[in-house]
Amino acid sequence: MNIVLFGPPGAGKGTQAKILTEQRGWPQLSTGDMLRAAVKAGTPLGKQVEAILTKGELVTDAIVVGIIAERIDQADCRDGAVFDGFPRTIAQAEALDGMLAERAKKIDLVLELKVDDQVLIQRADQRVKETVAKGGAPRSDDTPETLKHRLSVYYKNTAPLLHFYGRQGKVVTIDGMAPIEAVTTAIAAAIDAHK
Repeated sequence: MNIVLFGPPGAGKGTQAKILTEQRGWPQLSTGDMLRAAVKAGTPLGKQVEAILTKGELVTDAIVVGIIAERIDQADCRDGAVFDGFPRTIAQAEALDGMLAERAKKIDLVLELKVDDQVLIQRADQRVKETVAKGGAPRSDDTPETLKHRLSVYYKNTAPLLHFYGRQGKVVTIDGMAPIEAVTTAIAAAIDAHK
């Protein structure tokens, strides 16, 4: 089963993707993690991505779809995967659907984590403070200022995907403000009901 975890930056998609990987064995396809790995490696692509992420902008569709296509072909994705942070635009969703169709696969379910923007901004501020208190440097793409910009980009470019997938009958909305365990339980129930 291929699942998209959907919601604004900071909604808990990464946390829930990791839990799904542990519980269901589906790999987490986090484009953010894949792109950050390229940045850390200092590759030419990584340097290009770093400049884009620092501004809170979106990486080009061609870069992301290429990364996903290579990853979905690996053996551990045979029974499905959890898409975390992708697709972010209707064009990406269409490209993803096309790429999956070529492999006789599809997106089965889109789980929307519904959250409160102001709480997300407070959480980002708290993460920065905790990181600094531990002597670390906060991620440049995870400050309250960058998050505010990323939220505006999300509502402009990504939120329309709810209608795109909703027309396909694939969207289930989950209260992302609930405790992590409650969100995990609601996600499990949605997946089991869809099988």
